[in-house]
Amino acid sequence: YATQARLWVPPALPKANEAAHPAAVGAVAGRLAPCLNGRTFALTTTLRALAPIAEAVANAAQQSGRPLEVLVQGSQPRRALLQRFLARPGSVLVGSQSFWEGIDVPGDALQCVVIDKLPFPPPNDPLVQARSRRLQARGGDPFNDYFIAEAAVSLKQGAGRLIRHESDRGLLVVCDVRMRTMGYGRRLQRALPPMQVIESEDEALAWLDQLARDHA
Repeated sequence: YATQARLWVPPALPKANEAAHPAAVGAVAGRLAPCLNGRTFALTTTLRALAPIAEAVANAAQQSGRPLEVLVQGSQPRRALLQRFLARPGSVLVGSQSFWEGIDVPGDALQCVVIDKLPFPPPNDPLVQARSRRLQARGGDPFNDYFIAEAAVSLKQGAGRLIRHESDRGLLVVCDVRMRTMGYGRRLQRALPPMQVIESEDEALAWLDQLARDHA
């Protein structure tokens, strides 16, 4: 991981709970993916983020002069979308929870994974609320003992789409500034495999350009 994968957390995006965040995530993915002629997943934590992210990906790629086909979860069955992604160069797949795990795209077919935000469990979910109450009743801290632990597992699952075999290489992008600014964000980063951290979009683009040249 340290030599073959890079991690970038864009520093200047809207906060994860702001209305402008999905479009900003899509714009990032739409600027990066043309370097690879697609071969990119954009993974979302909610279904409602799919459409605005997909639209922004398409717009940003179009503005770059290298338009891409954007495949969106829900437009076709999951298997059909994955088959189309593999069969057609020049595509980006935008998917939610069902694409975070159980998907195996080894080799150069997938070299960039963009995650929209830290995947905390939904606090309004009745099961999540019941587990939180149980932890509190036992003197535990639901956020530290449950929410962060669950987010770490989900984040590793999403990141795991990128590197499937020893020779795989790629870029993981987590579009959530909390990974930079909050103590728990840094804890979640340490839970990931030991990828080399890069600090700027120029570095991200340079890494993708290198992967593209090697792929060609």
